[in-house]
Amino acid sequence: MALTVTQVKNAEIRDKQYRLFDGSGLYLQVMPNGRKYWRYKYRLGKEKIFAIGVFPELSLKEAREELAEARKLVKQGIDPTQQRKTLKSQHLSEQENSFEIIARLLIDAKRNEWSASHLQTVTRRLEKDVFPWLGSTAIRDISATDILEVLHRVVERGAIETAHRILIIFGQVFRYAVATGKLGSDPSRDLKGALSKPIVKHHAAIIEPRRVGELLRMIDGYQGSFITKCALQLAPLVFVRPGELRQAKWEDIDLTKSQWRFKASKTHNDHIVPLATQALHILEELKPLTGHKTYLFPSMRPGERPMSNNTLAAALRTLGIPKEEMSAHGFRAMARTLLDEELHCRIDLIEHQLAHSVRDALGRAYNRTQHLEERRKMMQKWADYLDGLKKG
Repeated sequence: MALTVTQVKNAEIRDKQYRLFDGSGLYLQVMPNGRKYWRYKYRLGKEKIFAIGVFPELSLKEAREELAEARKLVKQGIDPTQQRKTLKSQHLSEQENSFEIIARLLIDAKRNEWSASHLQTVTRRLEKDVFPWLGSTAIRDISATDILEVLHRVVERGAIETAHRILIIFGQVFRYAVATGKLGSDPSRDLKGALSKPIVKHHAAIIEPRRVGELLRMIDGYQGSFITKCALQLAPLVFVRPGELRQAKWEDIDLTKSQWRFKASKTHNDHIVPLATQALHILEELKPLTGHKTYLFPSMRPGERPMSNNTLAAALRTLGIPKEEMSAHGFRAMARTLLDEELHCRIDLIEHQLAHSVRDALGRAYNRTQHLEERRKMMQKWADYLDGLKKG
């Protein structure tokens, strides 16, 4: 006779375990400690027992449903116990290749390459906006549509710029998976242009390569003061803070060694800017005009003062570039973005050249000469890249 819900619920506890049979091989095994287990007795060559579940987590009705599925497998000659082990093994394999596991492996691989602050930012964005939705998903099962759904959640809260940054992180994770043989191709590549352009706030910057080329050509055609034109031309090549550029002193420029040494205005640490040949050419043209003065870009007013802090911004407006699109500070964001995304330079070299606080693997702050030769090559590569954009 089949069991009833009341019989299952009120099954007495005995000194020894015993069974209450429901039919078709299903029974309830009642243990001396009060635990009750659903079991299925079947035969495939020899008698076997399949563990269906635990009561009351699995009700009598649910146990019968599980029994029906297991019996179908047995009729097909498939061992339900062995199939469960196989599925569990596959699930564990998928967990090992889940998006979150791969992303964290990437972060570990980049610890000596990315700055601590960048590592923290990437980790925070993943944990907040990606892992809750796709973290447990096998990386090979993630489609462009899945990625876009995650990004739209970020856009809907008004963080369009963050959504663009997260798309970049997606690409880095997928490319790492491809490189380590866990994925065939990067699905995020199909989303180029799928997000609306970010609303630029604070330090507006042009970071789209084609538009950067247009900006550089406009600067070369600037019809105002030659000194201001030189400052505009030098700004993207050195990408220092605007105040550092307009207060640059000739005594800090070493044309022979092709470098500019000064104290960074924000950190007050010694800083070196390697000067590419294009930057040297600008300085050599400027020196006959202002080389006898203290500042490279002196004020038009009497006295030893640098140019006004509004000069570069005003010059950009004169060129017809709105403040919402580009600021004097935007040359830093331009370099930071394109050196990373287009030239694939090391993040720690970029951060160091931006005069940000960068620490090595042991947590020690880099000194100003750290990786100087590598940074010199990066700055020349950057200047050559800008020339290419300018030529269209």
